[in-house]
Order: sequence, then structure tokens, then C-alpha cells
Amino acid sequence: MCIVSILSYFCRCRRISQHRNNQICDMFKLRRVITSATTVKSIFLITGFLFSVASFAQDGKAIFTANCASCHAVNKKLTGPALAGVEDRWPSRDKIYEWVHNPAGYMKTDKYTQDLHKDYGIVMTAFPQLNDKDIDAVLDYVKKAAAEAAAPAANPATAAATESSSDQSLLFGILTIILAIVAFTLLYINANLRKMADDKAGVPAMEPIPFWRNKSYITLFTLVLFLIGGYWITQGAISVDHQEKYEPKQPIFFSHKVHPGINQINCQYCHIGVYQGKQATIPSVNICMNCHMAITDYKGPKLIDADGNEINGTAEIQKLYKYAGYEPGKPWDASKATPIEWVRIHNLPDHVFFSHAQHVNAGRVQCQTCHGDVTDYNEMFQFAPLSMGWCINCHRTTKVQFDNNGFYSMYEKYKEDIKNHKMDSVTVKDIGGTECQKCHY
Repeated sequence: MCIVSILSYFCRCRRISQHRNNQICDMFKLRRVITSATTVKSIFLITGFLFSVASFAQDGKAIFTANCASCHAVNKKLTGPALAGVEDRWPSRDKIYEWVHNPAGYMKTDKYTQDLHKDYGIVMTAFPQLNDKDIDAVLDYVKKAAAEAAAPAANPATAAATESSSDQSLLFGILTIILAIVAFTLLYINANLRKMADDKAGVPAMEPIPFWRNKSYITLFTLVLFLIGGYWITQGAISVDHQEKYEPKQPIFFSHKVHPGINQINCQYCHIGVYQGKQATIPSVNICMNCHMAITDYKGPKLIDADGNEINGTAEIQKLYKYAGYEPGKPWDASKATPIEWVRIHNLPDHVFFSHAQHVNAGRVQCQTCHGDVTDYNEMFQFAPLSMGWCINCHRTTKVQFDNNGFYSMYEKYKEDIKNHKMDSVTVKDIGGTECQKCHY
């Protein structure tokens, strides 16, 4: 009887010990799961923070591009003043909010904005749809962009590094990796929970499936590949024929910085079609020779090309003479001239109608709005994307110039509404500037 009692005692102890071991194992498994869940939670918090930072930094630039870029640049004067240092010129951001929401009303009692109107000849478009946070985001973006532009680039490599640092590709790559880690962690937690449930139910454990045969992994990989591939294909399709920053080598180094910049040659002297027709036209050799029959040597500031090489201006004039068939000191026979084969930079699709006369003559749009500050360009390049979205945004914000403009004489109702203060301005959109038929045949 004693032996039986002892055996029963040991069996009971063993069962208790085994039960405690199982409890401890379950506790460790649960702790492992809780730790993994905590890790996932932390990763989600970090991801959310990074997304919020990225979206905030992106918002300022996006809002600026959509609403301001057609008239303003950060460091250059366009249709309106450069925005760098704009907060130094205003007493507070509150005043900027008032100005952006109602420029015409604010200008009535403010000398600074009245002077702006005298200098630029137009009143800024009102943006009542932008709230204070949107304007703050734009101002923060302008401040950051101005600071980056002010930092001197030691060499082209440094400039390239600065440009690439503003790219968001690295941030999105990090976010993608974090999300992938989150996905695999969740799969790991799910597998552990399933195994614990099977152990409790007494279901025998199945042999693990290699990851290359695991349907969950294959599905996840296919989905990620589809999303990344779809993104790049979409971006590529959208950017077809967008040639922003396109700067081809030309047969003759022609510096706009020297001609309309330093020498103050009017744009219309060379681009004679800009007031009368669709095309601005490229100047013929005859127009170049009007000046260069007398100007045979270049004596201006150094000419530097996009690669940083110094250009011999006199040698470039000699290239012009070769096309013209001209020998200095002898009479010039213009019939011997051959056209200069300039490489076209700005090129719209065939299904798009665009008239320089309608914009420059009737609309009084400044050249700099679409082409940038060409008086600073040693070599010409495409300043704006000239995409449909870019043009539509410009039409939504650009004011129609009614004053002393016979082209818009038919819009008497709008003129009366402005006169009676029913509206402070009329944009191109209001007169049909966003209708499909305006630009597409």
C-alpha cells in the first residue's frame, strides 16, 4: 500500500511538472508573439511617421507647382516676383494669408502690394481654396528651396548630389523595405499562432513547405512585382514626349544671356512670328547677319557650356559666316547662305493646337512664363514640362487682361461684373480655357 501511494505521488508530481512545463512553454510562445506584435506596432508607427514627414514635404512642392509655378519661381522673376525671401518682405504670415485669399481687396489698403501691381502690371489670382496650412506648406517649401539654391556647389558632382538628395526615391525605397518586413513578420506571427492552436488541439505538425513553393509567398511576390511594374509603366506612359530640361547641342553656340540679356535685344526682333502666328519662328541667317556683318569678334564675358567648358565666341561667329557664305571685308551675297540646322527643343504633339499670337499678343503672357528667365541661359533648354496638366493649371490661375485689349471686347458682362465688384478677376478658365476644343482639333 505504501509503495502504491509513493508511485501515485510521483505520477501526480510528474503530471503537475509536465503541466507547468506546458504552461511555461505556452508562456514563452505567447511572449514571443507579444514581442513580435510589439515590433510590428513599432514598425507601423515609424512607417506612419515617415509617411507623414514625406507627405508634408511633398505637399508644399505639389501645391506650389499646381497653383504658383505658372507665375512665380523661387529665385527668378517671372510674371510675378521671385518668392525667395518672401517672408522678409511681409510683416507676418497672417498678412500673407489675407493677400493670397483676396489680393484685390487686400491691395486697396496696402502700399507694398500696390507697388507690386505697378511693377508687374497685374493683380495676383485669388486662391480662397487654399487654407492656412496649405500656404504654410508652400512658404516652408520656398524657404527650403531658396536655402538649397543659395548653398554653393563646389563642383558638378556636388550639385548632382544635392539634386538627388531632394529626390524622394530613397525614402520610398526605405518605406517599401519596412512594409516588406511588416508583411513577413505578420506571416511569422500567423504561423506561430496556428502552430500553438494545433499543439493544443493535438493536431500533428505538418512538414514546412519551402518558400519557393509556398503559395502565400508566391502571391505576395507576384503582387509586389505587379504593383512596382505597374507604377513604372504608368510613370513611363505619362512622361512620354515630356522633355523638361531637354538641352541638345546646337550647331552654333548661341547665348541668350548675351543677346537678350546683356545686349537687351528684344525677343520679337529674332522671333518675328510670335505676335502674328502659331509659331514664334527661328531667325534666318539674314537676321543674324544684320548685326554680325559689323560684329566680327566676341568681346563679352566668358561663355561656358553645360559641361563647364569655355566657348570661344569669335569662333562661333566664324561658324555663322560659314553658313552665310560670308567673308569679312567683302560684299555679302545673301543668296549663297544656307540654313542653320538648329535642333528643335520645344515640340508639342500634332493633336495639340497652340498659338503664340493668342498667348503673347491677345493674352499678354510673358515669354518667361513658359520659357523661364532666358536672359540667364547660356544654352537654351526646355524650362517647363509643357504637359496637359501644366497648361490646364496655368489656364485656371492666369487672369485675363481686359484693359485696353480689343481682343476681349466681346466679354462685356465680365467687365461690368469686375467694375461692380461682383468679381475681382476673370481667369482663362472662365472664358472657356479648359474646354477640350480649345486645344484639341
